[in-house]
Amino acid sequence: MVRVKVWYNPYTPPLNALSDCFGPMTETVTVGIIGASGYGGVQLVRLLQDHPHLKITYLAGDSSAGKSFTDLYPHLHNRVDLKIEPIDLDAIADRCQVVFLSLPNNLAYGMAPALVAKGCKVLDLSADYRFADLSVYQAWYGGDRQDAEVAATAVYGLPEVYRDKIAQAQLVGCPGCYPTATLLALSPLVKQGLIDLESIVIDAKSGASGGGRKAKTNLLLAEASSSVGAYGVARHRHTPEIEQICSDLSGQPVLVQFTPHLMPMVRGILSTVYAKLRDPGLVSEDLVTVYKAFYRNAPWVNVLPHGIYPQTKWSCGSNLCYISVEVDPRTQRVIVLSTIDNMIKGQSGQAVQCLNLMMGWEETLGLPKLCFYP
Repeated sequence: MVRVKVWYNPYTPPLNALSDCFGPMTETVTVGIIGASGYGGVQLVRLLQDHPHLKITYLAGDSSAGKSFTDLYPHLHNRVDLKIEPIDLDAIADRCQVVFLSLPNNLAYGMAPALVAKGCKVLDLSADYRFADLSVYQAWYGGDRQDAEVAATAVYGLPEVYRDKIAQAQLVGCPGCYPTATLLALSPLVKQGLIDLESIVIDAKSGASGGGRKAKTNLLLAEASSSVGAYGVARHRHTPEIEQICSDLSGQPVLVQFTPHLMPMVRGILSTVYAKLRDPGLVSEDLVTVYKAFYRNAPWVNVLPHGIYPQTKWSCGSNLCYISVEVDPRTQRVIVLSTIDNMIKGQSGQAVQCLNLMMGWEETLGLPKLCFYP
């Protein structure tokens, strides 16, 4: 017989003492994703693999129901052992404390009320719960809304602006990718009253993944490669979303000119914002100071030193937003450049960031802090 000597450390604290040292033990929170087979869904699945307090217990889909998730995404075969199940709201609510809705517009509002009523925390990645005024939503997205009471409880999920409200919410409407990059660029100027609100012009550019996973002619490699083109000119659906938040921050109605462009790349958004300064004496260094103060408690916003302009690859694969501010004294305009990964900070990562706040956890928990570079 081999005798094994067990060494006992008399200074090892008991389990309750460990809790006293490191805080209370956090139990695992169960998560469901409805619309798991799309780009937003697979990004959520990937991100949640690294979250210490979340466990996926239900992947739901329609056309992909019955398939193994790794049949669709083989690169996750050693991490995810779940099948995509039918969308059964009762079953989802029974097995999940948190539900992400990663669906096309006009679908989430038919599901969220039932999930909220059953006590689930719900995060919607579509446009369905981004608007305080449902008539604005219907004017731009259509649909027959019968959920006004539940919609009135939804909080707009931009943590850098609505952190305290998100922390108290049960239902969060996560912003779109263009509005996220643009509003992070605009919020300090609008909130502080530094610009002429009638002069806002937004020129934004996105990678092809922003168009989703469904086959679309304009997103084919032969169409998108080696080419840049505008779309949704003067009528893009993200326009009223940007206007709503600017109006809320300024306390008065705001209209913006917003033009998006498709770039021949997979991921990333660069939003360039122009506006007329109310005080022509302001210089770039003044506004850098304003931005750093505004985002002093925002761990995912990196305000760059004057003269350094962000590139989309700097944020690719991370939840970071890079912002640069420049003043043109000749035209008395401010120019703000903002970059994010449209699939992370512009979609799934931001939803996880919101959930961290809703659960009372550290805002950065489980989210990627470094980009894919080069």
